[in-house]
Amino acid sequence: MLSRWLVGIAIIVVIASGVEATDIEFGGQIRPRTEFRDPVGNGYDVFTSMRARLNITANLEQDVNVFIQLQDVRLWGEESDTFTDYNADNFDFHQAYMDIKDMGDTALSLRIGRQAIGLGGQRIIGAVEWAQQGRTFDGVIATVKPQWGTIQGVGVRLSDTTAKDISGNAYLAALYATASGTSTSADFYGIYHHVSPEGSNRSDNTRLWTLGARIYGEKANWIYRAEGSFQTGERRGPNGSAFMLGGRLGTTLGSGSLTLWYDYLSGDGNFKDSKWKSFDTLFATNHKYYGFADLFLNIPVHTRNRGLQDFAIKASVPLDEEEQIRLAADGHVFFLAQKGDLESGHLADEIDLTLSYQYSENVTFVAGYTFAIARDAIKALGRLNEDMHWAYVMSNVSF
Repeated sequence: MLSRWLVGIAIIVVIASGVEATDIEFGGQIRPRTEFRDPVGNGYDVFTSMRARLNITANLEQDVNVFIQLQDVRLWGEESDTFTDYNADNFDFHQAYMDIKDMGDTALSLRIGRQAIGLGGQRIIGAVEWAQQGRTFDGVIATVKPQWGTIQGVGVRLSDTTAKDISGNAYLAALYATASGTSTSADFYGIYHHVSPEGSNRSDNTRLWTLGARIYGEKANWIYRAEGSFQTGERRGPNGSAFMLGGRLGTTLGSGSLTLWYDYLSGDGNFKDSKWKSFDTLFATNHKYYGFADLFLNIPVHTRNRGLQDFAIKASVPLDEEEQIRLAADGHVFFLAQKGDLESGHLADEIDLTLSYQYSENVTFVAGYTFAIARDAIKALGRLNEDMHWAYVMSNVSF
């Protein structure tokens, strides 16, 4: 059987042969990462995952571009005998879209197809590039660039019962506007998430609105960000409302940096009523915000709908004159937003250490260590029963 890898490469060759060589750009990535995690169940785990990507950009006439990205994500050793493996089980088209710029000499541009989407700081919709598989969406982005900034309209199909083994319909729509200033910029957004289950679950519809604003910028040696979001509507049936507030203030110290950070995601302290009050981060890139141990990747599920508070301090400093080697240290203290009937709302304390080495323009090495102290609340919720250690070594080659 011809593997899907060969099919994908064949498609790229066909596309490349149809346009002039000067209009073709190739790229790719190899990113293996070895991780140690303790605890995992009653023990620990050591494994190596790897992402391999191959992509092509074809620049066609009339400002039309085509981008295709092949991806394979696997664990080392998951195929015990590659000699007898005739299938590319982990292969996929990670992205495949067309760009149409300045349609009809207007300010409108379209991106149509499977694509990675990261809006703003990726607090609600993100590409999750830390995960080897990443996240992509099937849909359309329409972009208009007035003099004062950018407006994006997003339409995404999340699930469709026309496809095999899909039990419900779901889609995502968003309007995201950025007003760009000299030192300060502001984002304003509205996001609508709709899920319609089939059969007996039809009453469990989700019609969720998320409205928000984000102000960020730099002035002198200071970097700042403030963001707020409000959610309302139906979520798996019941109505409710929730909110998120976040702020960041940082400064440069020579070639280093120091940042103070606080996030508040509302929670529900009373489960007797039918109203939900916990903020849902939807399709966010939560790894970059709530600690590298990934204790709170799925919010509100990982805090049992009780919300989250994150107090953090982050520092970064170069270790050599060329600034090729850099050490970063992040400290987090996590609390529930609503402890309800729990005796304590203190979830965990976490420290993240990251050492990066920019070996060359295309090659980077990164090592990290995380230690998380399990406090009473996270033990009561069953999320973590003992202190956690996590370490990794990763190499990344991109071209």
